Amino acid sequence: MQHSDPAPPTLGADLRALRRARGLTLQSMADRLGRSVGWLSQVERDLSEPSITDLRHLAAVLDVPVSTLFGHAPTPAEETGYVVRSNSRRPIGSGATGLVEELLSPDLTDGFEMVHSTFQPHSRIGEVVTRPTQEVGYVISGKLDLRISDRAFTLCPGDSFRIRGEPFEWINPYDTPAVVIWVIAPPVY
Repeated sequence: MQHSDPAPPTLGADLRALRRARGLTLQSMADRLGRSVGWLSQVERDLSEPSITDLRHLAAVLDVPVSTLFGHAPTPAEETGYVVRSNSRRPIGSGATGLVEELLSPDLTDGFEMVHSTFQPHSRIGEVVTRPTQEVGYVISGKLDLRISDRAFTLCPGDSFRIRGEPFEWINPYDTPAVVIWVIAPPVY
């Protein structure tokens, strides 16, 4: 029995997954972009390549950093869709708040995404975040303070947590980085 190889991760597939995760139709997203549904459909099917300006507008509508939409690291054909090597993780997020994030999932087409998050010493999110997701995290190293709704927690290596669409914020007031594996459904990056 022959197994068909999965399609390689593509910009179009990621855009479609992000659009759907945000509950946007092709028409509503095209309207926000000032573009036609046909153009957006072609981009999502990888039949048309958006310009850098288009990528900036797409990222703004989807509320993701534009870096999320840039290319995927080269992957051997037999690993595509299955394996993400540590040296080819896709950076996501802006890093502006002292948070360095890398996508551990092969792409954004599943019902969830897995993220490797490094919270730099003495960093904080700077705002309370509420998103329509379910999220779980597992602390690998360091310590992280997490506030979920009106509850405050200090998380240490081996601890895990869950957030169900509740307002949350994080802070690493400590002298060492905190490394957390974070799973988010549906994908937000």
